[in-house]
Amino acid sequence: MSLAAHLEELGRPLLEEQLKHPTVVGIANGDLDERVFRSWLEQDYLFLLDYVRVFSRLAWQAPDGHLGDLVDLAHSTFHEELDLHRSLSAEFGADLEGARKGAACAAYTEFLLDSAAAYRDGLAALYPCMWGYSALGAILAENPPAEPRYRRWVETYADPGFAALARRIGEMIDEAAPDRARAERLFLEGMRHELAFWDVPLD
Repeated sequence: MSLAAHLEELGRPLLEEQLKHPTVVGIANGDLDERVFRSWLEQDYLFLLDYVRVFSRLAWQAPDGHLGDLVDLAHSTFHEELDLHRSLSAEFGADLEGARKGAACAAYTEFLLDSAAAYRDGLAALYPCMWGYSALGAILAENPPAEPRYRRWVETYADPGFAALARRIGEMIDEAAPDRARAERLFLEGMRHELAFWDVPLD
């Protein structure tokens, strides 16, 4: 079994926990309180800005064979994923520019940016977000919500193009060959941050 596949196996229980989280259940049902999703949009917008910085920091260290992938990921996140948030924010009344990081967002981005100081560590730390959202999107798309705004969110992360980006990160982890025990620790810490991120702050 490849290291990336092993990490996914380790992460399955925490993925199941995410599927049971009230925020995710509300998205899946299409009946999530708009205040909760508005807050999540604001927090995830701030998270994604730092996620682009993580990709950029890793690209600076990357071997030639990974450089283009990381540049593409930074570009895709900044333009496509953040554009989705900007579009949805108008529909939900989110204040992206005025938003401030809550505790979960601040802790997660600090963890990712610190981990990205070392190339192999950074790949393992960021994999929970790529793999986790691709897996969540695929599962939720099996029975997508009727509410069109939440359905659009699900379809974004269920998109085959996003799944391909997530798979490429897994391949890059295997190619970079990080220390297995350290990769497991960082990956599981990232998965715990992913779960905590659904506890969005409300004013």
